[in-house]
Amino acid sequence: MRGGGRLPGMTTLLPTFPTHDEIPEAARIDTSSFERTWLVNGEVRRWQGPTQEVRSPVCLRRADGTHERALVGHLAALDEAAAREALGAARRAWDDGRGTWPSMRVGERIARTERFVEGMKKVRETVVRLLMWEIGKTRKDAETEFDRTVQYIDDTLEALKELDRTSGRFVVQEGFLAQIRRSPLGTVLCMGPFNYPLNETFTTLVPALVMGNTIVSKLPRYGALLHLPLLEAFAEAFPPGVVNVVSGDGPTVVGPMMSSGQIDCLAFIGTSRVANLLTTQHPKPNRLRTITGLEAKNPAIILPDADLDVAVAECVGGALTFNGQRCTALKQIFVHRDVADAFVPRFAEAVDALPAGMPWTSGAKLTPLPEDGKCARLAELVADAESHGAVKVNRGGVAHETFYRPAVLHHVSPRARLYTEEQFGPIVPIATFDRDEEIDAFMRASSYGQQVALFGRDPKRMAGLVDALVNQVSRINLNTQCRRGPDTFPFTGRKDSAEGTLSVSDALRAFSIRAVVAATTNEANEKLVTDVVTGRLSSFLSTDFVF
Repeated sequence: MRGGGRLPGMTTLLPTFPTHDEIPEAARIDTSSFERTWLVNGEVRRWQGPTQEVRSPVCLRRADGTHERALVGHLAALDEAAAREALGAARRAWDDGRGTWPSMRVGERIARTERFVEGMKKVRETVVRLLMWEIGKTRKDAETEFDRTVQYIDDTLEALKELDRTSGRFVVQEGFLAQIRRSPLGTVLCMGPFNYPLNETFTTLVPALVMGNTIVSKLPRYGALLHLPLLEAFAEAFPPGVVNVVSGDGPTVVGPMMSSGQIDCLAFIGTSRVANLLTTQHPKPNRLRTITGLEAKNPAIILPDADLDVAVAECVGGALTFNGQRCTALKQIFVHRDVADAFVPRFAEAVDALPAGMPWTSGAKLTPLPEDGKCARLAELVADAESHGAVKVNRGGVAHETFYRPAVLHHVSPRARLYTEEQFGPIVPIATFDRDEEIDAFMRASSYGQQVALFGRDPKRMAGLVDALVNQVSRINLNTQCRRGPDTFPFTGRKDSAEGTLSVSDALRAFSIRAVVAATTNEANEKLVTDVVTGRLSSFLSTDFVF
């Protein structure tokens, strides 16, 4: 990806893919120094076996007008033996809870993680460019994802300090003296998604790590290369085997680890189908803790008295930020029949006005899609909806290589796949409703229960919908789009949308278990505990205050 030249401009509907020489200097990437690497037992190794090509959603235009997805680099296609070696390293570092890391004082674990963050910051620009090239994320969004991840780590460490301070005191009850703290679970397999490959991987990896667990991180199919510049920072900050990073075919790499029974916790963000497949591979699922973030079909509800300026703006952003490739995206809009004729044209016009371009194009809101065959699948969903009476009301629904212009479909029938199936891409299905009970019925029948967005101004009506839906979803957004943040808020879902709760503080608890050291209250035991604590003889039984 060498050369200079002008930056192609944005077009109204479809972007112009660049030639090799038109790639701007600020977007170029060279992966030769870190491609094919993986991390095992504290050592960054270069894999000598088979590799996988990493192709960008960005296509390069040849002189004859044809296109080819740009080659970004090569990823190690590890085999079963390598996967078992990584798991073995993590198990040795755990050492039945007696390893250096799980036995380490909280303050030192925090210091090691802060050291990692300093190393992470040094490769920010490389990671940002890889986010653009690997998954088509705009530069602005890529920078935000990196910076938000750093902030998430900082916030997690502050939350850990507070958790440790709270649990550092002793309690005396019913003749017992006790200290209740949190201890790690064991070895955690972390598997992040492609849409937020850095941030959402780290929202499970980091809290699991700082609580004293050892980690095997399996990189996602898309968005894997961007993790490789971070391997050196992991190796320098943490003891050997505490963090291991692997890549390759899921059944080859993940299957043997799960079937070994040596994974104590699965942290997975993806689909419920894959989550179910993984958990059933474990020989003792009762011993496996699972923390998952899965699919969703979050609806927006436009009530008759909604502020349409707010509703249109929030629904466009909610449905199509990062091309709609977010679990928290608005994937279904219900508009009341009384305002449908006003809302739908304005929404369709706003969608058609979204500028398209390459990830590095200033102002671009729509970019190419990373998944193989995605445009064809989206076209199938549109055709199916149209066969059941839906009408396309904008100029979208057209594709160019890996780019798909968002389609807005009105009158989407319950018989259409789009009505219940998560599209995870730039299609916006709209249905009309007359009675609020129809919304309640939709959510009750849905396989998913993550979030809902309500747009309206009548307090009584809004309150009624809140009460009807609060036990169907895990977050209700009033006059704003669905979202994950702030990271201090609980993030979870019901039904097939999630298992376990993630937020800065909740995640620390999710990846640990409460443990108690207790003694009957008498002079001898009080002296024993005092000697242990004042002599700082135990990492667990301690009143250390972490600043």
